[in-house]
Amino acid sequence: MTDSHDLVATAHALADAAGAAILPFFRSPDLAPENKLASGFDPVTQADRASETAMRAILARDRPDDAILGEEFGATPGNSGLTWVLDPIDGTRAFLCGAPSWGVLIAVTDRAGCPLYGLIDQPWTRERFEGGMGHASVRSPHGTLPLGVRQGRSLADATLMTTFPEVGTATEGAAFRRVAGKVRLTRYGLDCYAYALLAMGQVDLVIEAGLQPYDIAAPMAVVEAAGGIVTDWTGGPAWNGGRVIAAATPDLHRQAMRLLADD
Repeated sequence: MTDSHDLVATAHALADAAGAAILPFFRSPDLAPENKLASGFDPVTQADRASETAMRAILARDRPDDAILGEEFGATPGNSGLTWVLDPIDGTRAFLCGAPSWGVLIAVTDRAGCPLYGLIDQPWTRERFEGGMGHASVRSPHGTLPLGVRQGRSLADATLMTTFPEVGTATEGAAFRRVAGKVRLTRYGLDCYAYALLAMGQVDLVIEAGLQPYDIAAPMAVVEAAGGIVTDWTGGPAWNGGRVIAAATPDLHRQAMRLLADD
């Protein structure tokens, strides 16, 4: 397999290029969102497309044998056994509102789809969370710190996060509310940044539904490198998306899983 140093260096180069492409559009009056849906609202902007285009150009030059899966431009095949999974802006709704809780998600996965390494990058705040291949850290204008999940919290003392209050279907929303009813605090709306907070030891659980692989591959790598657990709601692999639970500890994971499965 390719030297891990090369993969990490490539991931950071992708994040640098994505941030440079995105920032001219953030909080700009020239932002022109489009809606991907005929019914409902799923926005995409010039910044999303510029970000993924910049990352794909680097991969075409430096990693032409690797596959790519990106939110905006789909799948590009490769023959190396590695796939770069890209979400050029996770949290486009937050981006449209000028809220700095969006992020660039970059992961490299193996043949099975398991994340080997990931970045959650927030170019505006200049926070970059990385996990995998011996790395678990966040660097920001305040310095570089190791990542580590919070230990010793009971479910009753835990903080739970998700992006949308409805959490998917009515059944999925009801399952989420069973967990929310048992924790101390539930907060909404931070997209990928919630997983970064979990990896930092600031929150204890993130539960979501309706995810795509590019939504979870990078957060999964970061949270697991920080000592957390990320699975689907049945305890299986989460890298294909769908229903996902991320927990700081095995005990919290077990307790939340029981509530999610309770009919």
